[in-house]
Amino acid sequence: MASIIARTRADGTKSYRADIRIKRKGRLVYQESRTFDRKALAKDWAARRELELQEPGMLEKVKHRGVSVGELIQRYIKEYGANFGRTKHAHLEYMRSFDLADRDALELQPSDIVSHVMWRLQTVKPQTANNDIIWLRSVFKVARTAWGMPVNLSVIDDAAETCKRERLVGKADSRDRRPTLEELNKLMEYAGRESAQRQIPMGEIILFALFSGRRQEEITRIRWDGLDEKNRTVMVTDMKHPTAKRGNHKRVHLTEEAWAIIQRQPERGDRIFPDNSRSIGTRFREWCLFLGIDDLRFHDLRHECISWLFERGWDIPRVAAVSGHNTWSSLQKYTHLSRQEPHDKYEGWSFRPATM
Repeated sequence: MASIIARTRADGTKSYRADIRIKRKGRLVYQESRTFDRKALAKDWAARRELELQEPGMLEKVKHRGVSVGELIQRYIKEYGANFGRTKHAHLEYMRSFDLADRDALELQPSDIVSHVMWRLQTVKPQTANNDIIWLRSVFKVARTAWGMPVNLSVIDDAAETCKRERLVGKADSRDRRPTLEELNKLMEYAGRESAQRQIPMGEIILFALFSGRRQEEITRIRWDGLDEKNRTVMVTDMKHPTAKRGNHKRVHLTEEAWAIIQRQPERGDRIFPDNSRSIGTRFREWCLFLGIDDLRFHDLRHECISWLFERGWDIPRVAAVSGHNTWSSLQKYTHLSRQEPHDKYEGWSFRPATM
C-alpha cells in the first residue's frame, strides 16, 4: 500500500510525496517515490503504479530497467570468465565495444540483433557474426537463470532464425588441411638449424604434435609425473571440452612415435615441454611464412595425426584413446579413411622417431 506524505516547502506551499514500498517475506524488495503539487495527483499516480507493478514480471522489469547489454556482458565475464577459453573471452570483451552493447537489455528487439549482424557482415565472415549471437545468448541465459533478470531469450532466438533463413550467418566450413611430406621436411630441416631452435625445441614439439595429436596448449601442460610407463599413457590437464574449460583432465594413449619423442627429452622442470604456448604458435606461423608454407596452422597437426591413424587401419575406439575425444561422433568424418587400403604415410620418413 502506498503512503502519501505532505511536506511544506520553504515558500509555504505544500508538496505531496507518494511512496511505494513492496515487501516479500518481510523483506523490502522494491521502493519508488514521486512528488506532486496536489494530493489527488499523488494518490492517482500511486494507485496506477501499484496496479502496474502487480502485473506478472513487471516488478522484475522495473528493478532491472536501464541495465545495458554491455553491462550484462561485463558481469558475465567477471563472474564466469575464469572458465572461458582465450577466444571466447576476447570475443566477449570485443562485443562490449559494439553499439548493440549500449541497448537496454530488457528492451532489446530481434531487429536490433539483425541490424547488428548486417553491420558486422561488412567486415567479418558469416560464422564470426554467428558467434556474436551464440555468445549473446549465453549471456542472456545466465542473466535469466542465475541473476533472475526477466530478459527475453526468444528475442535472440527469433533473430537467429531470421539470420539463418536469410543466410546472413552460418557455421565455419570444415577444415581439411593436411601438411605434405615436403612441407614437413621444410619445417624439420629448418628446425635443425641452430639459429632456428633458440630456446624452444620447435622441431621436437612439431613432431610430438604430429604423432600425439595433442593441441598446442596441452603440449605445454603435460608433466613427467603424469606419465604411465607401463601403459604408455599421459595425463592431459584441462583438455578442451565444449562446456568445461577447467578440470577436464584425461589420460590418453601415446603412439610409439610420441612415446619415443618424450623419452629423448631432457628434464627442464616438472613439465616435459615447459615452453610458452603462445610463443610456440607465433614461432610456427613465422616459420611457415618464412618457408613459403601457405595456410598451415599448428592445429592442423592434430588433424593430421588422427587422419594418419585411420589410414593405418585403426578403429574409432583406438583412435579416440589417443585423440581424447569424449564422443565418437566427432570422429565420424574420418571413417572414410579407414575404409581405404591401410597405408602408412610416414613409413620410411627420415624424421620419424625411432621406435622399439
